[in-house]
Amino acid sequence: MIRQFELVERVKSYDPGADEDLLNRAYVFSMKAHGSQARASGDPYFSHPLGVAEILTRLKLDSASIATGLLHDTVEDTDATLEQLQDMFGGEIAQLVDGVTKLSRLELQSDHTKHAENFRKLVLAMSNDIRVLLVKLADRLHNMQTLHFIKNPDKRRRIAAETMEIYAPLAERMGMHQLKDDLENLAFAELNTDAYNSIIQRLSFLREQGTDLNDKIIAELERTMKEADIVAEVSGREKTPYSIWRKMQKKRMEFEQLADIMAFRIIVADIGQCYQALGAIHGKYSMIPGRFKDYISTPKPNNYQSLHTGIIGPQRMRIEVQIRTRQMHEIAEMGVAAHWAYKQGNGKIEGRQYRWLRELLDILEHAAGPEEFLEHTKLEMFQDQVFCFTPKGDLIALPRGATPVDFAYAVHSEIGDTCVGAKINGRIMPLRTALQNGDQVAIVTSKAQTPSPAWERFVVTGKARACIRRFIRTQQRAQYLELGRAMLQKEFAHAGYEFTEKAIDGVLKKFKADEVEDLVTQVGEGLVGSREVFNAVFPGHKATPPADKAPTKRGAKKVKGGQAIPIRGLIPGMAMHFAGCCHPLPGDRIVGIVTTGKGVTIHTIDCETLESFADTPERWLDVAWDQEANGAHHTGRLDVVITNQPGSLGSLTTVIGKNSGNISNLKIVNRSIDFFEIIVDVEVTDIKHLSNIIAALRATPSVNSVDRSRG
Repeated sequence: MIRQFELVERVKSYDPGADEDLLNRAYVFSMKAHGSQARASGDPYFSHPLGVAEILTRLKLDSASIATGLLHDTVEDTDATLEQLQDMFGGEIAQLVDGVTKLSRLELQSDHTKHAENFRKLVLAMSNDIRVLLVKLADRLHNMQTLHFIKNPDKRRRIAAETMEIYAPLAERMGMHQLKDDLENLAFAELNTDAYNSIIQRLSFLREQGTDLNDKIIAELERTMKEADIVAEVSGREKTPYSIWRKMQKKRMEFEQLADIMAFRIIVADIGQCYQALGAIHGKYSMIPGRFKDYISTPKPNNYQSLHTGIIGPQRMRIEVQIRTRQMHEIAEMGVAAHWAYKQGNGKIEGRQYRWLRELLDILEHAAGPEEFLEHTKLEMFQDQVFCFTPKGDLIALPRGATPVDFAYAVHSEIGDTCVGAKINGRIMPLRTALQNGDQVAIVTSKAQTPSPAWERFVVTGKARACIRRFIRTQQRAQYLELGRAMLQKEFAHAGYEFTEKAIDGVLKKFKADEVEDLVTQVGEGLVGSREVFNAVFPGHKATPPADKAPTKRGAKKVKGGQAIPIRGLIPGMAMHFAGCCHPLPGDRIVGIVTTGKGVTIHTIDCETLESFADTPERWLDVAWDQEANGAHHTGRLDVVITNQPGSLGSLTTVIGKNSGNISNLKIVNRSIDFFEIIVDVEVTDIKHLSNIIAALRATPSVNSVDRSRG
């Protein structure tokens, strides 16, 4: 363990103005508070906060952060209180310790909700003061360094998986590459021990064999820089076991096939010399096509800057060369910790590189719950980047595969919500087009536009998906509310009562609902039955007719005293869909079934699926087509058998087209020497329209048989 005076001296070596008294008091307080507590390794518990503080000194953080590292577990694991810390160390330290404590309070078990909720709290805490995250990352790194002392293998794997999924990507987004590499390798060693050991052994062998070769490459690169009159520091860096394994998996290569296990770094004085050095390298050695990346003119979202190039370099070796300034190198290694701005204020750091943090907060606002937030955030953090530009030249970084809709939401949520089209490099393109590096994107908006549920199928950013889902939830709630009210009115009217919101106000607690609207919405969504609500309001009421006379497949009649509910008037849009088993059309007799989480599913009255709902009559709705349904397009499904000869399929589609039908889907389900069996989905106006198409097809010589599909 590092001693007290050594810790203070280490902080003062990079920050001469450090608060020595604060550090000494925090050291002594933490040591006394943890007392005789021990860790799984048998070491005194105080070794952990001291280890965290030591990691923070390597990041060259301020005195407040180091003191927080020393004190971060005192409120959680000892008798110390937040009020004590406030009195002894001031409001800033107490606030930082409280932020870290809140993150640790939920012990992460295998339960996914707690995992997600904890991460949600982490984002909230670090948005208030970025140093909370820095201390948490150091805390996680020290816990990973001592992970092998935990005897339970499932617990070790859970902690390692969480580190790989959450904390390593966060460290990368903060630009803290060294910390990210350490977290990834420690987690990799636990999650895939055999692969880790195999790569370590091979690296050890290469180290023994290639020491002279690496020295020769460095010497030749130094000579190249000297010949170009560039003062440079050249070094070699071995890639980490996890990054090697990930590359082997991504490119499906064996270890021996990897050409860039060693990366060579050239550090120069300024940006001009970066490009001079690049010119000297490319002038002397052959460049490998597709391996040059300029992160100086277009930095990564975490502000990482460097020139990367792959060359057939000294000793005819394929190598990667990274060229950067000293300042770029510090930011690349330590990220946010290399910035001193947060030490002057309240821990907030502004700038384009922290846009991702603001976007996480947007996702947090739009997500329905912790699990959805975690899902969207992983989308945001795990993908490679593409860089696109607004018409004004502003740079927008997006995950690979992003579309103009993702771009629109990245600019502003309101632009995303009202997006109707996009121009990519001056050409109108579909909204599902995947953007490429360097694309200039202009978004066309309309105040009349709202997010389409179909967008969710092709967007890739967490922010876009969260905003779309939020709009759909809001829209669905209004529809479920309307549907639930109609169902309750029908249920009450059937028993001879008038439905009022006041009537169900007294049973809210029974259904764990806060407001009347919440309960009515649950009824519309199918989570609570309208019969259940009625029985709760009138517990002594005798049901008529008896439950055993519920409508069945052949006997779904109108409820006495009730009225047929026009489909469009009750459940427009998201809250209603047509059953895929029977494909009902205007002209069919229909019935509605309340489906949990989906609203109402419309079936034909003779659909075999209805038999499975015979025991739940409260889920049945008496519905009918309204007059406005005429002229609208609906999908009818046909089972067709055609002869296997040239022109048969053409004849089929021609007949459908001549009869004003539009084929929306066609699938060959069976083929033989003589016949093809095909399922055809045709857009028609009503049952009469479909019947005309069936009659025309039956008169076609190449069509062997055609029937309306019933399954």
